[in-house]
Amino acid sequence: MRKRNRLEIIYDILKAISNKNGTIKPTHILYKSNLSHKMMNEYLKELMDSGFIIENNTSSGKTYSITPQGFEYLNKYKMIIEFTDSFGLN
Repeated sequence: MRKRNRLEIIYDILKAISNKNGTIKPTHILYKSNLSHKMMNEYLKELMDSGFIIENNTSSGKTYSITPQGFEYLNKYKMIIEFTDSFGLN
């Protein structure tokens, strides 16, 4: 099994949030993105700093929501995957 690169991990996190109607709890991100707790926190901080996600504090705990910029990343990443797959470059 090959190791995922940084862009694939970011895609997996954003896709996990998107699949949960745009808002997700950190535990679900942890399971869906297959990262350690430490690595997940590093990526979440980077994604918040980049404006791809926002952190929400609710009465039931923290959640994360995807921003329009995060959705744009997902769409463009999907286009790249489809392009490379169409030429057998995956």
